[in-house]
Amino acid sequence: MSQSQNKSELKRSMTAGQMEMISLGGAIGVGLFMGSQSTIKWTGPSVMLSYALVGVILYIVMRALGEMIYINPGTGSFADYATEYVHPIFGYIAKWANVFEYIVVGMSEVIAATEYLQYWWPHTPTWIAGIVIIFFLTIANLASAKAYGSLEFWFAMIKVVTIILMIVLGFGVIFFGFGNHGHPTGISNLWAHGGFFTGGVKGFFFSLSIVVGSYEGIELLGISAGEVANPQKAIVKSVKSVLFRILIFYIGAIFVIVTIYPWNKIGMIGSPFVETFAKIGITAAASIINFVVLTAALSGANSGIYSSSRMLWKLSEEGDAPKYFRHISNRVVPNHAIYGISGGILIGFILDMIATAMNKSASNMFVVVFSSSVLPGMIPWFVILLAELRFRKNNPEVMAHHPFKLPLYPLSNYFAFIMLVVIVIFMFINPDTRISVIVGAVVLILATAVYLHRWGLDKTPHDADAAKNAKD
Repeated sequence: MSQSQNKSELKRSMTAGQMEMISLGGAIGVGLFMGSQSTIKWTGPSVMLSYALVGVILYIVMRALGEMIYINPGTGSFADYATEYVHPIFGYIAKWANVFEYIVVGMSEVIAATEYLQYWWPHTPTWIAGIVIIFFLTIANLASAKAYGSLEFWFAMIKVVTIILMIVLGFGVIFFGFGNHGHPTGISNLWAHGGFFTGGVKGFFFSLSIVVGSYEGIELLGISAGEVANPQKAIVKSVKSVLFRILIFYIGAIFVIVTIYPWNKIGMIGSPFVETFAKIGITAAASIINFVVLTAALSGANSGIYSSSRMLWKLSEEGDAPKYFRHISNRVVPNHAIYGISGGILIGFILDMIATAMNKSASNMFVVVFSSSVLPGMIPWFVILLAELRFRKNNPEVMAHHPFKLPLYPLSNYFAFIMLVVIVIFMFINPDTRISVIVGAVVLILATAVYLHRWGLDKTPHDADAAKNAKD
């Protein structure tokens, strides 16, 4: 019997604290440190409401997911629920969308990390830095789920502490005049330069697509449920606390930025984070923030390898990916799937290096690569909402005594679903995100076509397997 057959399950070796930090790490990435300038440009100070609105949508999605995970925790979670409660095609698409999303996110985060390393080592070839980063993250994921959780815990902690300091110091500048000769800046910048909604309704909805991309990754909480001890207790605690913290971090940091600085000058001052620290006399602000955004990039790539390797392992277990990726190592991690994902990131990184060398437009390449993951990254949210509707109908006896129900069901579910559709429509309308949504749509169409070619809609993969076994 093979090793993979001996060990067909992953080990519950992560703690609830690590699980929370993984969710925070997945959702607080370079989207906050780098993406905020684009959203502020489109909608001005009202970008705070953009983060709040998507936060409400995210709360609904995560409560729906938590409702199902509480009853049936397992690795893969949202894709498993889509397969069971909607149709296998939705589970199939969700899994491949997750794999694609995090390979692309991993590529973009590695690209960003190499740029940050240039700050300290400007003469180091970018391709060497990228390969070293990918190798380091691969080793961390191969060690064990516990080792991955420990690394991600500290990555996320650095980001969280920096954002908290940013908010505290920013409030000192706004209300007490720290670094401003004792003169509080006040909050007049929120409306003094063209109003609160500077981009109108269209600009507000344009900003939502980038905000959604910033939040994507919190569903890692569901994927990691298969490797956390006492999952029911951990899920309830994590869903409640993580969402609250993310809203504080995002809205708090954005409030500080658009209150201290006129929104229409933020693109000229460099990093608002660097400027805020420098304003109160921290001369090493640039080095500190560069270290933090480097950590954020490594954290994003680290989370991507973890998440998509579990999905690739899941696909292999179910016969939808090569058997090679089904193998589980002595350390009880899907090592072949980790090789596959890391290899995909490496190939993508090399192709990006070649493309950048040809057109000399690294920044534009980064934006295209990163944003093309947004639509596939929304697929888990869509399937969670669809699956929860059927889950409720199929399990009335369970729901009668369920301690962690989605509030205002089903209206909250429908509201979140409709808003996600509206955001996708505005992504297509916006010329800055049109290419990315088309790339994401092509990936989803290809995954659908492959499924239909293999199974059709009348048969599920399980039906086909049963028929094959009967024939044998």
